[in-house]
Amino acid sequence: MERRKIEIMDTTLRDGEQTSGVSFSISEKLTITQLLLEELQVDRAEIASARVSDGEFQAVKAILTWAEANGYADRIEVLTFVDNGVSIDWMLNAGAKVQNLLTKGSMNHLTHQLKKTPEQHFGEIKQVIDLAVQHQIATNVYLEDWSNGMRNSPEYVYQMLNFLSGQPVKRILLPDTLGILTPGETFRFITELKLKYPTLHFDFHAHNDYDLGTANVLEAVKAGISGLHLTVNGMGERAGNAAMASAVAVINDFAPEVQVQIKESSIYKVSKLVETFSGVRIPSNKPIVGDNVFTQTAGIHADGDNKNNLYFNDLLPERFGRKRSYALGKTSGKANIEKNLQELGLKLNDADLKKVTQRVIELGDKKETVTKEDLPYIISDVLDSSLYEEKVVVESYVLMNSMGLRPSATISVVIESEKFEENAQGDGQYDAFMNALAKVYTQKKRSLPKLIDYAVRIAPGSNSDALCETIITWETAQKVFITRGLDSDQTVSAIKATQKMLNII
Repeated sequence: MERRKIEIMDTTLRDGEQTSGVSFSISEKLTITQLLLEELQVDRAEIASARVSDGEFQAVKAILTWAEANGYADRIEVLTFVDNGVSIDWMLNAGAKVQNLLTKGSMNHLTHQLKKTPEQHFGEIKQVIDLAVQHQIATNVYLEDWSNGMRNSPEYVYQMLNFLSGQPVKRILLPDTLGILTPGETFRFITELKLKYPTLHFDFHAHNDYDLGTANVLEAVKAGISGLHLTVNGMGERAGNAAMASAVAVINDFAPEVQVQIKESSIYKVSKLVETFSGVRIPSNKPIVGDNVFTQTAGIHADGDNKNNLYFNDLLPERFGRKRSYALGKTSGKANIEKNLQELGLKLNDADLKKVTQRVIELGDKKETVTKEDLPYIISDVLDSSLYEEKVVVESYVLMNSMGLRPSATISVVIESEKFEENAQGDGQYDAFMNALAKVYTQKKRSLPKLIDYAVRIAPGSNSDALCETIITWETAQKVFITRGLDSDQTVSAIKATQKMLNII
């Protein structure tokens, strides 16, 4: 059976740009348009509102110049207004070929905003459409506030559609302008229109005020809608529009009778670019494109993935150009650790794996961020610690660093069950710590080895809360040796490396 084709119109650059604080530059608009049409393969792109600004005009000109040269001009759309042809002149100067004419879709808007009768409004709409025809500009028509129109003044909506059905209009665009529809209403209203006007092409334009945007899109598809308006990352005014990634995934998985031509594997790439250009961060738990949505955290889930993919669903990350990952933290089990070790090409025996798992859990309890790249350092730290018996313990310490005063340290050290406390100043916090430690060992009539090298490193790609490894080289009269410490704080990791040294000498 041949599947019904649904058009996808992206309105990231028009409705999406109405997100508070967002304004795309000309080059950004051009780049996004190119990706939408060539990479993501949307059917149409609404890129601007007419008459907004000179910058918007220049952006539309640049996009249409590219579109004309590459055969996309009839897939680029601009929002226009019932304004006696001013928008049409703007489009002609910009080179645009398709207008999305904004009209009133409810009696409430018509009466209180325009203060006109339906007949007056229809006459002005016809004037704009006729002018567009004269200049070979195609027309789609928005029924602004259509959802409230269907709820409260359906007779007016039908009067408008009766009028438009006799006009040279390509598509009727049905916006849930305030995001007030329930899925049941969406299905019922669109079904009514499709039965009453079977030859008209209807698009549905969802907003997400009640977080029902994607659900309403699915119901519109089931009701027989011909086109959908979506935005990358769900950008848009207030709570945003229906999100491209979620809507496409839902249609592909739950509406097998229809077909959209969106290239799923490009969704994440386009999403991240729009995030960068817009400055609006993608929530980490946003379906399909959020950082955490393909990350298993619980150890039992990672274990299940090893056993016939028990915790997989149809939203496989590879569909969207992504990979599944396994988080490291306090809920990690051995399966999580093993999955990450496999990616690093490492393997541990059961005893060592248990030690590393316990260390990761301890770090998670302290709210430390542990990444896959940290694992080699954790392994080194854990396995190195197991090589000696801890006879010396740095029980506690206070490090002070105040403006205008030398750094100081107060420490408490237990050496073979005997407790010592000392304080000292130094050129830095760690130097102050070592000076206090030297006082303790002077009391014990013992000397400390000489520190001959000190290095700090973090895992590649880590951020400011990453684990860092401090590697210290020590020298005694008999030998040179190295100890390592691991912590998110550089000074603390150095103290841990020093404690290992104290247990070796």
